[in-house]
Amino acid sequence: MRSVEAAIFLGSCLLLLALPVQSAPGKLNGRVVGGEDASKNQFPHQVSLRNGGSHSCGGSILSRNYILTAAHCVTNQDSNGNHIPIAAERFTIRAGSNDRFSGGVLIQVAEVIVHEEYGNFLNDVALLRLETPLILSTSIQPIDLPTADTPADVDVIISGWGRIKHQGDLPRYLQYNTLKSISLDRCDDLIGWGVQSELCLIHEADNGACNGDSGGPAVYNNQLVGVAGFVWSACGTSYPDGYARVHYHNAWIKNNSDVK
Repeated sequence: MRSVEAAIFLGSCLLLLALPVQSAPGKLNGRVVGGEDASKNQFPHQVSLRNGGSHSCGGSILSRNYILTAAHCVTNQDSNGNHIPIAAERFTIRAGSNDRFSGGVLIQVAEVIVHEEYGNFLNDVALLRLETPLILSTSIQPIDLPTADTPADVDVIISGWGRIKHQGDLPRYLQYNTLKSISLDRCDDLIGWGVQSELCLIHEADNGACNGDSGGPAVYNNQLVGVAGFVWSACGTSYPDGYARVHYHNAWIKNNSDVK
């Protein structure tokens, strides 16, 4: 497996070891990178994870009580390289709104549950138990876990409030884009990341996930198949983006939540 020094986490904290690359020429149309505005209630499972009151990552509603996000969104690293969960009281989620600043409901996080084997970009998943159960509506709905592994060469929809270009601004309104799943062998050829627990999603240049999208959903067949983790080199390159493969983590999710 190739060194991960060329990868950048998509959350509020960047791994500052990115390799400089030049993006293909072309005009960004100002979204996820290369996405478009989501319509009302298009992604009722999407939440904004807020650290200290500000958007830091995305997340997905699994039940009235649990949110799935990325482990790196809710941990700090100590001097020994151990990943320590951030205190739950730092976090709230906004659900039921496409607006990063208003609407929907704000709910306090009561518990942060990080995958025990998280590290080196692997097993980058965490569960958030909410202090108050969500009230489900047309704008707030859980999304199903995948019933089968995600095949290669299918369209996968991502969404989030991530930066609209590398080191660019965060959008106010929820964005989405359609990427393509690729095989482990192809991902290994492109970025050395043919890992069974990971899902690689490819796209043309000036598209894809970016900082602030971390922890957010990748959806196929109306099921949650990926958790946004990292981009390679920079946002908006033609390299595939790295997502935690939800099907691989189904058992861990069910063992640590009320999802059955």
